[in-house]
Amino acid sequence: MPYRYLDDIATADVAFEAWGGTREEMFTAAADAVMNVMVGDLDTITPRTKRTIELQDDDIELLLFQFLQEFLFYKDAEQLLLRTETVEITISEGKFHLRAEAVGETLDPGKHDLVVDVKAVTMHRFSVTESNDRWCASIILDI
Repeated sequence: MPYRYLDDIATADVAFEAWGGTREEMFTAAADAVMNVMVGDLDTITPRTKRTIELQDDDIELLLFQFLQEFLFYKDAEQLLLRTETVEITISEGKFHLRAEAVGETLDPGKHDLVVDVKAVTMHRFSVTESNDRWCASIILDI
């Protein structure tokens, strides 16, 4: 589990750090951390449907912010619980380009151990850093 929740950062929200050896690994870990706030056991999300996510931004932090918001959008708009299957981030013309495949299924309270609903990813204390071949994100979610 390449993420950990931070109990001493936000009292009414959920804070966490996610990391990986690459940007893609960090993005995947952050998406799992967001989903794990809502669903107690991520293994109960069966890959029955797929969504392609394509985003671009000139800032890696904003790209991650948009990426995580996509998971909340699909949860709210289509009642889909999704997990990242693949993430590819490239850079061209000064912009980061993301293409990801996310898989999952329709939210089912009888099957999924629903914990709390995440309303939004916040920009409060949001950061992405890279040091010694390790990418790390700090994120606070509004619940």
